[in-house]
Formats: sequence, C-alpha cells, structure tokens
Amino acid sequence: MRNTRFAAIGLQHSGAMDLSKTIAELYEEKTRLDKVIASLEQLGQESFPMSITSHQRGRKFMSPQERHEVSERMRRYWAGRKAAEQPQQARVMTAASAA
Repeated sequence: MRNTRFAAIGLQHSGAMDLSKTIAELYEEKTRLDKVIASLEQLGQESFPMSITSHQRGRKFMSPQERHEVSERMRRYWAGRKAAEQPQQARVMTAASAA
C-alpha cells in the first residue's frame, strides 16, 4: 500500500529511504512549480487586465419591494401546501374514527 502512495507523488519507496534527499527533491520541484505559476500569472495579466481574485461577487441585497414580493410568494406557497395536506389528514382521521 505504501508503494502506491509514494508512486502517486513520484517518489520511489525503498526500505532505507533517504529522507533528506527526498526533501531536497521536493523543494526543487516546489521551486520549479513556483516559477511556472509566476510565469503563468504574468501571462494572464498581459492577456486580461483584470485580476482573477478581484472579481468576487458580494451578497445581493433585496429592496423592500422585492422582499415583500418574496414574502407574498412564500405565503401563497405554504398556504397551498397546507391546503393540499388537509384532505389527506381528514381522510386518515375519518378512517380511524370509523373503525
């Protein structure tokens, strides 16, 4: 099982694994990846003047009129649900009382 874990990240596992060598290789890989990321970010800035992180959407606030419309719509929705449940409850109660 351990061999697959190390193989997944590109490391060879042996009985006497040299940790300092592995750590050095990982730091080299990290340095290489940091350079690639920096170059891609620079390329992205040239193509798109807007930063990716600066375009976050905030919470949308409703006006009082929109809030009232939603409130009325939900009031009608729940009234319809309650009305749909009433005949079923009455049937169950009638059947139970008739028995």
